[in-house]
Amino acid sequence: MSSVSAPSTTPPRRSGGRILADQLRILGADTIYCVPGESYLELLDGLHAHQEAINVVTCRHESGASNMADAYGKLTGKPGICAVTRGPGATNASNGVHTAFQDSTPMILLIGQVGREMVDREAFQEIDYRRMFGQMAKWVAQIDDAARIPEYMARAWKTALSGRPGPVVLALPEDMLTDEVAVADLRATPPARPAPTAGDVETLQAMIARAERPMLMVGGPGWSDRCAQKALAFAERLGLPVTTSFRSQDYVDNGHDNYVGPVGIAPIPNLRKRLREDVDLLIAVGPRLGEMTTQGYELIDIPHPQMTFVHVHPGAEELGQVYQPDLAIHSDPELFFDAAEAITVPDGPYVWADWLQDQRADYLAFQTPTEVPGDVNMGHVVRHMSETLPQDTIYTNGAGNYTVWLHRFHQHRAYRTQLAPTSGSMGYGVPAAVAAKLQHPDRTVVAMAGDGCFMMTSQELATAVQHGADVIFVVVNNGMYGTIRMHQERHHPGKVMATKLVNPDFVAYAASFGIAGERVLSTSDFPAALERARTARGGYMIEIVVDPEALTPNQSLSAVRAEGEATQKA
Repeated sequence: MSSVSAPSTTPPRRSGGRILADQLRILGADTIYCVPGESYLELLDGLHAHQEAINVVTCRHESGASNMADAYGKLTGKPGICAVTRGPGATNASNGVHTAFQDSTPMILLIGQVGREMVDREAFQEIDYRRMFGQMAKWVAQIDDAARIPEYMARAWKTALSGRPGPVVLALPEDMLTDEVAVADLRATPPARPAPTAGDVETLQAMIARAERPMLMVGGPGWSDRCAQKALAFAERLGLPVTTSFRSQDYVDNGHDNYVGPVGIAPIPNLRKRLREDVDLLIAVGPRLGEMTTQGYELIDIPHPQMTFVHVHPGAEELGQVYQPDLAIHSDPELFFDAAEAITVPDGPYVWADWLQDQRADYLAFQTPTEVPGDVNMGHVVRHMSETLPQDTIYTNGAGNYTVWLHRFHQHRAYRTQLAPTSGSMGYGVPAAVAAKLQHPDRTVVAMAGDGCFMMTSQELATAVQHGADVIFVVVNNGMYGTIRMHQERHHPGKVMATKLVNPDFVAYAASFGIAGERVLSTSDFPAALERARTARGGYMIEIVVDPEALTPNQSLSAVRAEGEATQKA
């Protein structure tokens, strides 16, 4: 009688690069943004075996690649994966890592590193990444043993997603990636999700019962379309006005009667006044209340807010870090709203019903475009896009005064229709739009950029064409770094220095990549241009030439200069 031996459970020998690629596939990575380098060729070879499941997007600059990874993380809730080479590749990619850290976006940056036998000799392009990325990543490590790749990748994925999400950086020595070892693959498991206690809910209910002018503020990490719906249901049930933190305007439907506008740069004046003087209960679910949301930390008192303050956040370390809450709730946002369904509501009208209606009326009035100098009024341009493009259109932007028009006059009706860096990083809009279009090819994607902002990552137009991302690029051209010029005139009126720009012909520039486009010189010309952009294949460039005097919806360049001169004379 013959016996049948049990099949061998010994894992096959694989290179470190192949092991790493296999772990990415197991974890669910489906896209990697990269600029290739010789320091991680073995990883690229490992990804070749997964090319049907993992899309490798070849970018033209590492800052573009890392910002695409950030946009992917925002859109999907999964870590955006970016791979770059050592030295200059890593320093270029640090832009997106910093954005991911301040925006609480899950990301994993993989960096090819010098060989292990060369460390600490200042070898070619050598950097100690633990020191370099120490303050802008949740965890920085170097994998020196190929047999530990599954362990490191399991921890990296979980760290990027857990608590307050953020970027993880892993250095990959070149010779480690070529080592062949036998090691078992990791097992993907879900991260933990904190939830409120019954005591938290009881305390919150008592606070709401005592309030006369409450407000709900939403933003931060851990959000989803489902969470947005639960947030609005909570607000509607209790009659709460809902505001959003800086660049989180798409966290709730702006068309809902409980939405009263965003807090951040140039908010509705009455909203700012109410937060500063009138709100007696602020329930902040998700945002960490950074500098932009709090108007330079002046909108809410530090360390003890002037109102009763409830802070809900998935990262325990964020609770009490800057603002000391009267009630700190360590919770995932969606699980908080699930638990808050137990909060009962009184019969009859709320004592704050008029308080909500007045704020909603202020928000709707704030949507009306103002009069500005020049032939183009960006308020009308943005309102036209908001009213004619599909409600699930994704808008991306970087930093600059041009963003004020988009943030003020567009109404976001669906979650993740806004991709914008809370870090205030210029150059974000173009790569973010490419990532968004690749992730959602059936949706309209508009990249809005100032002339200075656009030129910082404009080379990613090549990435868009190569990978078939048909983005509508809207470049607002006023021939200067507008935000810096504004501050310059305010503090040093008439002394223009380093803020003027000489630009290319943006339409011709786009055409050199094979992207059609046109220049818009008046507001009335924009609707037809947008219609041509919507029907064009291969993307479209709309260059909008605006008067430098049209600095913001409410203030001209001359007015800012006069304000600065008056201040100096006083």
